[in-house]
This record gives sequence, structure tokens and C-alpha cells, in this order.
Amino acid sequence: MATSNLSYTVLRPFTTACICFRPPSTAVSLGWHLAPLPSFQRLAFKAETNNSHLKWAVQLSLAEQSPPKSTFDLQQLVRFLYEDLPHLFDDQGIDKTAYDERVFFRDPITKHDTLNGYLFNIALLKILFRPQFQLHWVKPTGPYEITTRWTMVMKFMLLPWKPELVFTGTSVMGVNPENGKFCSHVDFWDSIEKNDYFSLEGLWDVIKQLRIYKTPELESPKYQILRRTENYEVRQYDPFMVVETDGDKLSGSTGFNDVAGYIFGKNSTMEKIPMTTPVFTQANDADLSKVSIQIVLPLDKEGKSLPNPNQETVRLRKVEGGIAAVMKFSGKPTEDIVKEKEKILLSNIIKDGLKPQPGCLLARYNDPGRTWTFVMRVFQGRSWWPLFQKQLWCYSDHFEQGF
Repeated sequence: MATSNLSYTVLRPFTTACICFRPPSTAVSLGWHLAPLPSFQRLAFKAETNNSHLKWAVQLSLAEQSPPKSTFDLQQLVRFLYEDLPHLFDDQGIDKTAYDERVFFRDPITKHDTLNGYLFNIALLKILFRPQFQLHWVKPTGPYEITTRWTMVMKFMLLPWKPELVFTGTSVMGVNPENGKFCSHVDFWDSIEKNDYFSLEGLWDVIKQLRIYKTPELESPKYQILRRTENYEVRQYDPFMVVETDGDKLSGSTGFNDVAGYIFGKNSTMEKIPMTTPVFTQANDADLSKVSIQIVLPLDKEGKSLPNPNQETVRLRKVEGGIAAVMKFSGKPTEDIVKEKEKILLSNIIKDGLKPQPGCLLARYNDPGRTWTFVMRVFQGRSWWPLFQKQLWCYSDHFEQGF
């Protein structure tokens, strides 16, 4: 996975300096923004690579000058960001008094070096994309540095199909030790390796998310995206209810009429239950041989309030939710394609340190007016039929948001 973690060691305190590090993929380069500095005898930057992670060492030797005493509390700034950043794109907005007038901002495709430019970038995103920002954590990562982890989901409002763009990553925020204000903000995206400005990889990551696809405007299980890599997403799912029966294979439709019949009124009270998405086929074993087919039930339906199935082979079950790695793909989800995608997904998540549970789910999305077999989706991944979304999911026993 293209990780955005940045570790470094500050060997000696520095004075009024705000330094922003950009981890390159191959060559070692460094970008920085400096407030006025006293004379240095020597300013040295050294970068080391270890297992494709960059470790930065910053050493500053001062001539005839001792470091000034800091007048700010880093933990207080951490608490401030927990309260302030959730307002990044709402009507309240962030507290601009917490930022230097010469704040330096950079992500893989955008950069500004003034507070006005920084605020303009936020305002532009609000107009074009209607972002939803989720802050996962904030923590100090250096004497004058705080790192945040976040998820941002946006819809590009200028295109008729309003495509959804998802970015997750970390922001490294530098603090001016002279006044305790933020003087730099550098974003690193999880989905790319080359995060330095201007990143063609980052631009392509934006463009490919603008493609035309469709999911029905129906209720689906609720989830939060924790991490989006180049190949898959890591999601935290809330619990939900399904009606299920035995199936024959991941790409198959055996049993669908039975579970569909339940929501169309073939139940103990003859109640018709609203249509939802997706349709799941789930394999619970590593060989993908024991398969069930499932329809998600509306979120306001509890187990006790649901009518009993008329058929003994049809059952109701609560899915407890949890962490799922989800892979998207397009094309008709044949059995060979689904199994190949499952191998790719497992390979990627194991490489990235996730521990998958046995089996997987294929999730199919389709317009109710079309044949249901046109869309398919699976836990630990996602699949696609042209225009309609399909996903492949794998549940994981181990995931740390800080990795």
C-alpha cells in the first residue's frame, strides 16, 4: 500500500522555523517553508530510507544562540484541532486566527503560501465538491509538529452524474514556536506513492474517480471509510440485518427467488418490505465452497419486528458489521473473475498487514427495474458491471487506524 506515514527525529530544537517534509518515491528531495531565522552556522537535512518508509533526521547547529523557550502547549493545540477541524467545510469554518498569515499549504496537486490562499482553497472545495470530512485522530509527532488522520468524501457537482471522490491520508501541521500558530499544512494521500507537488499520479487519482458509474438510490448498510489505497478501501461497517438462504457459488443466483420472495410478501404477515442494496453472496470458508445468498433489510427493521419467513430454508440474521476491505471492479462477475479478484484483494491486504477472516462476500448493486444479476459486490472488495457497482469484501480481524 502507498503509505503516507512519516517518521523522523529532531536532533536539536530549532528556532522560528516551520519545515514541511515531502517524502519522495525514488530520489530524496525536501520542500520547506521558513519564517525569518537567526544566522545558522550549519543547517543540515539528512534522509534515510528503510523498507520504503522514510525516516527524516533534522539537525540544526546554532552559532552563538540558544533556542528560545516555547510559549505554547502542544497538547492544547491537539485538543484545539479535535474541536476545530470537523468544521473545515461547514458553515462555521475553521478558526483562521490559529494560522500564520504566511501559512504554507501543499497537497499532491495544490499549493498555497498565504492564509488567504489556504482559505480560498477550502472555499473552492466547498463549492465544487461538497466535502464530508471525518477526523480520525490527532497526535503530536515532533516538538513543533502535529499529525492528523482523516477521510474526505466529495461529490463533483459540475458533472451530471455527480461522481464521488474519496481521499484518506495524513496531514502534517507545523507550528511556529514563536507564536504557537500553524505555519504549514502538508497532506499525504494513502492512494498514491508520489505525494510531492506536482504529482501526476495524484492528478490521475482524481481523474479516474470521475468515471461514470451508478448505484441505485436505495438504502444500503452504513459504513465509514477508514483508508483508501490504490487498490481497495478499508471500511468500518455498522450492524445490519439480512434475509438469507443457501446458494451454490459466489457468482450464482441460486436461492435468490426465495430471499426476494420474503421481502415481496412471502412471510408470516405478508408484509412487503422496501427494496435495498446490495445483494450478497457470501462464502464462509477459505475454499469458497459454502455459499449463502443474502438481501440486506432496511436499517429501521429490528430482528423482533421482522415477520418470520414462510420457508424453512430462509432465515433472518444480524450481521455485526466490523472492518471490511473492499475492492471495486467492472465487468460481468463470472466465477473465475470473482475468484481472481479475491486472490488479488487477499494479496494486497496481507501485504499491508491486515489479517483477513476466511471467506469473502460479493456485493451486487442493480436498478430494481433491471435483472439483479447485472450487479455484484463482495466484502473485502468491490466489483463492477458497466455503470453498476459491484464489490468484493473481506472482513479483517486486525486494523489499526494509525498504520
